[in-house]
Order: sequence, then C-alpha cells, then structure tokens
Amino acid sequence: MTADTRYSIHLDDVIRHIRDLPTLQEVAQELLAELDNDENNLDLINEKISMDHSLTAKVLRLANSSHYGMNSRVVTVQQATSLLGVKSIKNLIRTTILANRFPPTPCEGFDFRVFWRHSIATAICAELISRALHMKHDFAFTAGLLHDIGRLVLVISYPDRYAAAIQYRNMHDCYMLDAERTILQVDHIEAGVALAQQWHFADAVQDTIRGHHQPEIPGIHSLASVVHVADAITHALDLSEDQNDLVPTLSKRAWDTLALSETEYLAIFKETEMRVEAVNQILT
Repeated sequence: MTADTRYSIHLDDVIRHIRDLPTLQEVAQELLAELDNDENNLDLINEKISMDHSLTAKVLRLANSSHYGMNSRVVTVQQATSLLGVKSIKNLIRTTILANRFPPTPCEGFDFRVFWRHSIATAICAELISRALHMKHDFAFTAGLLHDIGRLVLVISYPDRYAAAIQYRNMHDCYMLDAERTILQVDHIEAGVALAQQWHFADAVQDTIRGHHQPEIPGIHSLASVVHVADAITHALDLSEDQNDLVPTLSKRAWDTLALSETEYLAIFKETEMRVEAVNQILT
C-alpha cells in the first residue's frame, strides 16, 4: 500500500493530544482502584453504586435482563449485586466509567455503538477464556475492554483524518490497522499504548494493547494471547454488528498456547453471545 501523507500524524503529536485530555475523574479513579481490591465486599460496592443514579439504573436493568431469568423483579441494588456477583458488578462499573470517559465525537463512518459492542464482547470473551485457563478474570476483562482504546484516541483527536482512514478501509476492503498505517502513519496500537502509559494502566494491560494483533512479540504478557483469540472470536461471531467487519488473522501460536478443547470453545462461544446480548441492552 502506498503511503498517503496528506493525513499523516506524528506519534509525538498524538502523545501531546493525550496529555491535553482530562484524566479520569478523581471519583472514577478511586472507584477503579477500589475494584482491584479483592477484599472489598458487597456492602461497600453497593454503597458506591447507590451514589450514582445512572450506574444504579444500569445495575438494576442488567439484573432484570432475560439472561438471568429471574421469576420476580429485582428492585434494589442489594438484590442486584447479590444476583450478579461481585465480578459482574465490577466489570459493569469499569465499562460504564470508560464509556462515559469517551463521549461520541462526529467522525464520518465511525459508530461508537459498534466500537463499544466489540470492546464489551472481547472483554467478556477474554474473561471466559481466562476462567477456563484459571487466570485472573478481572484483569482479562479490563484488558479486553481496552485493547482497541487507541482507536478512540485517534477518533476524538483527529476525527476528519480518521474518517479518511475509514474511507480508505472501505474502498480497499482491508483491515482498519492497515488503513491507519497507510493514511495516518500512526495506528491504534501506538495510540493505545501511549494512553495506557499516560493513565498508568498495569503492565499486563499495556502489553495486551501492544500485542493484541501480534501476541508473538518476545517477552509479552500471556494475556495478549487471550485477548488476541477473544478478539478474533468476537469478530467471527459478528457481535459488533459491523457490516464492514473483517475477521483478523489468528495467531496459531496464541491459539495453540491456550490449548482449549473444542467443547470448551463451544461453551465460551455460547456464553459470550448470551452475556453480550444482556450487557448491550444496558450500555449501547
């Protein structure tokens, strides 16, 4: 592909834009930090949720969704968190905070709902894979949720230029990563890693962002392979409902490293689809 320098962006300029972005609100930072504390009990989480009317509504809607099949209606935060469990509540809070942090910006061809559907689906699938592998689920969910966050950085900072990259992708039927590199000379991996460093995300999450398209990078965290496979699965299942979606090339090494059976994968596919449908009714 021939480089088009009309819309090119220097990574240093992207980093400057990231530094100008407001960081996560102090309350959100506190809440995210508390979510990483495994000693937090339901009472403390209920208290935090009850302080946010929007979050309370989302928790109740999720608990009352058809996925959980309750015979009676869930009417309190306490009932909802008891039904959903601490991990599901923590993941819902993480998703809500990050989705609110990046409000929609006009960018022709970019659909924020499609983006978040894919991010949420990848997060859920990564969590299920990590559970099958007996890894830490919360980390996997967060890494899956953030793997494409660099796309939002580019869309919000350079909407017109990113629209040109989307147009190129549609015209040439190529991967968005290739379109970004051809049109912008900066891709969402570089932008995502820059944001992750600026916001002090965990090293494992930074590694996942860096390696979710290339999990064979020497020394990279094993979580990159989990999210790489989860990303491919959610594309293959068309969970983002993107008509221009392409299934990314799957790393054989990553697939072999996970070493899950066909039965395990079929169960993961089914559970991912059910949970994504439930969460998307709430958030997108």
